Amino acid sequence: MRLRLRVGLPTALLALTVLTLTACSSNPARRAERGGASHGAPRDNTSLSQAQRYHQRNDSTPDIADIDFSKIPEPVPEALPRSRYGNKSPYSVNGRSYRVLSSAAGYDERGIASWYGTKFNGYKTSNFETYDMYKFSAASPVLPLPSFARVTNLANGKSVVVRVNDRGPFVPNRIIDLSLAAAVRIGIYPKGSGLVEVQGIDPAHPHAEPAPVTAVTARNGKAPQLYVQVGAFADAGNADRLAARLRGQGLGTVRVVSAKVGGRTLNRVQIGPLSDADAVDRTTAKLDTLGLPHASVAIQ
Repeated sequence: MRLRLRVGLPTALLALTVLTLTACSSNPARRAERGGASHGAPRDNTSLSQAQRYHQRNDSTPDIADIDFSKIPEPVPEALPRSRYGNKSPYSVNGRSYRVLSSAAGYDERGIASWYGTKFNGYKTSNFETYDMYKFSAASPVLPLPSFARVTNLANGKSVVVRVNDRGPFVPNRIIDLSLAAAVRIGIYPKGSGLVEVQGIDPAHPHAEPAPVTAVTARNGKAPQLYVQVGAFADAGNADRLAARLRGQGLGTVRVVSAKVGGRTLNRVQIGPLSDADAVDRTTAKLDTLGLPHASVAIQ
């Protein structure tokens, strides 16, 4: 598998202090149809460092040609108590601080999704469940464990309900790390990433579905477009000054877009459109070297 497929790999790099415990194995792909990662699962010594814990150095995927992912059942959302592990808040990873939400209810975010596979299969997740790449699950840096969310691919409108039971991905510009099965179901596999909308499911009303998301292509006839948003200002002059500075750095097309937010006008300074997640990463890395606040991803 190409290395670029593992853009979400830092799920495995979460410091032990926040109990990132993700999963892996070399079990045959057909085991998905027999249900579960326990058969032949690797020994998981969670006391080891992340560099020593996994049997594989790099992530990979099994042969999935004979698996019908449409027959794998989606998890049924239900109100569940918080896990004892994996819900520390705030917590820090790679110098960045995260706060775990009190509930998945009302969470709705667009961004870049990645996925993780064989390296972590059969190992413990952050809340000490066992990661099974043939089930619909996911890692989130902020959703409570466990919780449920609907993930929709903005390029094609395909969606899946996932059980959030892990922490990650801990790299810039990613909002969720999907299991292999979830990535296949919505069409992000075999690419390394995709543009998605993640909607939390209210545990108090588990059967109330979030509002359906329409593929961007179906709405305007165009593929989703990626931008890096560097700032948002109530003062249009501040936005124009930042835009002028960015244009002098050779970062690509810079635009200022005005929008009404909470009854006031915000002027958003954005770079793009950008071709893919790799271009977003290169742009934000260059912005970091300029000493600018870390940018966010905007999808239109």
